[in-house]
Amino acid sequence: MITDTNTKQRPIYFDYHATTPMDPRVVERMLYYMTEAFGNANSTDHTFGDEAEEAVTTSAQQVANLVGTSPRNVIFTSGATESINLALQGHCTTAGRKQYIAVSPLEHKAVLDTCKALEEQGKAEIHWLQVDRLGRINIAYIKEVCQAGADLLCIMAANNEIGTIYPIQKIAEIAAEYNTAFLCDATQAVGKISMKCDDWSITYLAFSAHKIYGPKGCGALIIQPGAHLSPLIYGGAHQKGLRSGTLNIPGIVGLGEACRLRLEEMEYDEGVIRAKRDQLLRLLQAEIPDIVLNGDTNARLAGNLHISIPSTPNSVVIAHIRHRLAISTGSACSSGIEAPSHVLKAMLLDNKCIEGALRIGIGKFTTDQEIIEGAKIIIEAVKIISPNI
Repeated sequence: MITDTNTKQRPIYFDYHATTPMDPRVVERMLYYMTEAFGNANSTDHTFGDEAEEAVTTSAQQVANLVGTSPRNVIFTSGATESINLALQGHCTTAGRKQYIAVSPLEHKAVLDTCKALEEQGKAEIHWLQVDRLGRINIAYIKEVCQAGADLLCIMAANNEIGTIYPIQKIAEIAAEYNTAFLCDATQAVGKISMKCDDWSITYLAFSAHKIYGPKGCGALIIQPGAHLSPLIYGGAHQKGLRSGTLNIPGIVGLGEACRLRLEEMEYDEGVIRAKRDQLLRLLQAEIPDIVLNGDTNARLAGNLHISIPSTPNSVVIAHIRHRLAISTGSACSSGIEAPSHVLKAMLLDNKCIEGALRIGIGKFTTDQEIIEGAKIIIEAVKIISPNI
């Protein structure tokens, strides 16, 4: 269990979908670019700028290697939310006419809220795709919508709440067949499952460093050649004129290093994580008979465990355990908003399952002992709250 500098015991961390602890190797690499090689990548009149520029080039290659694209297609941003906004707003502005956008109702709020804003501005018309009770997308309906003339398709690679992994390759093939641009929010998928952006013809792919043991405040947008976007930020024509502003060199270096490590270690790490996740589920099921597993169990992120305990309100569970165990009731983007999960509502789960839903996310730094202790904490809280289960 992680302890702070005062040796005070901290809660066990089971919220890896919200953010991940930084890999110490990433921190070490970034530190050099904070203290020694602190140049501006656009200051090319001296070696400080040259070194910073070289670091950006290296990081772009590392990002490209992980997601299967060319480094020339990589635009660095402040994170997936900015990347998604650049793709959606930039695409609709450049098009010069109202865009017909097909969107999964299970998308992250960064996609949903931006689409809603574009619709309110008269730049887009939103058409909702169909999902089932396991959070799976109706592939046949996607084909119908694209065939009917959708300009842009928005489907995430893996869901940030229930962990369902979507058949992105097949979806991208359908979009390409009908010349529909495809925006894939791969924030939860990159570094956990294989992504082949170029081979699959994904038009725009967005993700963040802090979901793959890198720093907060840095991310990337992959833009395929032939796709044209209007920038959101002006002032210096940085990054091919698509995203002006002095580059966050330490953040970009951290993103690149995190991508390099994920490419090398992803397959092994995800296997270990999956085994720990399954052990945690077995421990919970043995003591909580009415536990429900949400999402698609045949296509799910290794570190995701999304459960419902219908007899026990999730907010009460969180109140009991929050100082001992960090889990969540849903997406961090909706924190503080007292409303049922839009993901679970779109899946048409019953109210008891929605009210009793808990999102557990584990990662590469989760230990076997934490799995055992975390299960014990949840079980104890549920039995106190609902002693008759």
